[in-house]
Amino acid sequence: MLKSKAKWNFMENDTDTAQWMGDSLGISPVIKELLVQRGINTSEAATDFLSPNITKLLMPEDLLGMDVASERVHKAIEHNEKILVFGDYDADGVSSTTLLMSALQELGANCDYYIPNRFTEGYGPNEQAFSYAKDQGFQLVITVDCGIASVQEAKYAESIGLDLIITDHHEPQEQLPQALAILHPKCSPAYTFKELAGVGLAFKFAQSLLGYFPEHLLDLVAIGTIADLVPLVNENRILAFFGLQKLSVTKRPGLKALKKQCKIEGNVSEEDVGFLIGPRINAVGRLQDAGLAVEMLMTQDEEEAEHLAEVVQDLNTERQQIVNEIVKEAETLVNENNVKGVTIVAKEGWNEGVLGIVASKLVRKYDRPAIVLAINSENGSAKGSARSIPAFDLFQNCMQVRDYFTRFGGHSQAAGMTLPIDNISMLQQKLTEMINDQLSEEDFKQELTISKTLSIQEVNEELVNEINQLAPFGMANPKPTFQIKQLPSNARQIGAMQNHLKIQFKQESSVIDGIGFGLGDSFPFISDKSPLSVVGEIGINEWNGNRKAQIVIQDLLIDDQQLFDHRGKKQIEIKPFLDNANKYLALGKNVENRLKQVPINLNQMTYKTDKALFDSVDTLFLFDLPDDLDDLSTIIQKINPVNIHVCFYLEDSQYLKTFPSRADFKQFYALIRKRGYFDIKKDLYALMKSQDWTEERIRFMLNVFFELEFVIIESGLAKPNPSPTKRDLQESRLYQQRIKRSDIEKKLYYSNYDDLKQWLQRLIEDVDTPKEELTYGL
Repeated sequence: MLKSKAKWNFMENDTDTAQWMGDSLGISPVIKELLVQRGINTSEAATDFLSPNITKLLMPEDLLGMDVASERVHKAIEHNEKILVFGDYDADGVSSTTLLMSALQELGANCDYYIPNRFTEGYGPNEQAFSYAKDQGFQLVITVDCGIASVQEAKYAESIGLDLIITDHHEPQEQLPQALAILHPKCSPAYTFKELAGVGLAFKFAQSLLGYFPEHLLDLVAIGTIADLVPLVNENRILAFFGLQKLSVTKRPGLKALKKQCKIEGNVSEEDVGFLIGPRINAVGRLQDAGLAVEMLMTQDEEEAEHLAEVVQDLNTERQQIVNEIVKEAETLVNENNVKGVTIVAKEGWNEGVLGIVASKLVRKYDRPAIVLAINSENGSAKGSARSIPAFDLFQNCMQVRDYFTRFGGHSQAAGMTLPIDNISMLQQKLTEMINDQLSEEDFKQELTISKTLSIQEVNEELVNEINQLAPFGMANPKPTFQIKQLPSNARQIGAMQNHLKIQFKQESSVIDGIGFGLGDSFPFISDKSPLSVVGEIGINEWNGNRKAQIVIQDLLIDDQQLFDHRGKKQIEIKPFLDNANKYLALGKNVENRLKQVPINLNQMTYKTDKALFDSVDTLFLFDLPDDLDDLSTIIQKINPVNIHVCFYLEDSQYLKTFPSRADFKQFYALIRKRGYFDIKKDLYALMKSQDWTEERIRFMLNVFFELEFVIIESGLAKPNPSPTKRDLQESRLYQQRIKRSDIEKKLYYSNYDDLKQWLQRLIEDVDTPKEELTYGL
């Protein structure tokens, strides 16, 4: 049995609902099920989802305050007032800034942009930046992807004569800032879709300002929308769908150069944005002034674009190195402090720009929310980022202790914060109390939502093409995850560190490969004797021009009781199995001599241990053969293991030795009686040669004769007992022990795998099986 690392949630379709779609749409049953799981249960909704249409987008004017905001911008342009676009340093903020700047420049506005420095100013508007803007002659400030929590900063802007328009999509807090206009879908009752990214709002504003649908700006919309992990449904799906098409053929020199650095050719996918383009743009703001990323996106000079893209690439490489270093330090702090509940780690000198990434990695490793803070001892504060698990709303819970923070904002799964150093321990204690009150142990596990169980025959290139109709995938429209349960025909570890897993499944004439990155530690548990359940995404593996469907494995489990066969191995490696065991037992003497690596606390007993001391374990290691099968039966039924490892090793096998027949005993005894004696030292070799008997066979028969008092052995001579008692060979304890030992070896050591597993399985099953009354001797 191998436990899954995540909690598997299987989607359940209402069979009646699944029949809503007619055959006229030409949709396969699998896609039909996947659409139903996404809440799509009409033909019209299915058409809208599978064939995104720009005409289905909401009108910008539905956003509360759009008319006021647009009128103010046009007035500023008419009077040549200076307009400042105030952005953010992540990919959404950078693309939002670039998009709105492009629209304003197209209108001939006197405009510039400002992105605060993450390290010296932090997130969002600040009074110093507004003072700078006023000194530089700006009269209108438009925020993009920030500002909804800037209550004090808005008051300051008003006090110094700056008009302020806020466009933001982050969670509104109890008090909204006083601004000329706030463009926010969650503050607009008439705007029915509430989940636009910052760049989506900037696009709506640009559309209103330009007076037409600015299709040429959609490449920027795709970047911010996908990188910011907003739900890719409704408007976001339409914007991302057409934005990726525009990004694939973009004319922007900066994006062309960045795609070249990412080695992206042809059609750009949401994965290209999420894992290649987005992280590189984010890296700039994480390490230095994000204005460099805006310049790369805005430049029309190809040579400058190439240079800036190279700088961005270098910064991303540096960012990866910094993240790896901080993750190691953070993990050390977690392990040293034995952090429970919500993980909070803090240290001076950490780069604030990458702490969100570090927090995400800690969440994945420890399956609990993580807050990672950089300490500033000079001002006594700590600043950082937080990431959560699905079952815990970090934003709402932190809002209950809002007084602990100097600054706080974010979403249910991600947040940024600043707080006094002295408040860290209180925050740790309070959040841990909250999470322990709200969640069970099972809630802490990562979750995998599984759309459907597939057979091997169903997995093919045609299915992959059908699934791709649901792209672009993202939040609220995840790439479907499927389960396959099958006996693996082949499994091996791959990679330089042997930390990846390659599996092959066969069913009749169908074959499918599975690749599990980072799952190499599961290899010892996998065999062709136990059905293996894997969950993952279905895709195409292309190698040397050959295309083949495969499953990229995210998690796996074996829910059968397993028998692991190590028989005949002198040295056993049990550590991988101990890591997966809650409780284990090693049965045998001198077990340490058989282990490649001896555990610190080796739980070891023998067959002679008082049976009352045995308790339930999930993993049993059998190192010694029992002297009596009943001892083994009693122990197994007492501890009821789910995994059994047979580790028997024999240097002196009784089963392989030829057992003397009754004729052998009769012939040897007749010889002793006839001669009157048998000189063990002198006559042994001659008898071995004449009868083709082994020394061991001769000595065994002599010992049986002696035990039954058929002979008297003195000074190396075996003489017949002049008055022996008539006894059967079966009465000899040695004779019976040899038969018994041989039978034990045959059953436990020399049996084939299937026979041994069935025998052990019957013992375990007998634990809960009521014994029937014996009647008439049956």
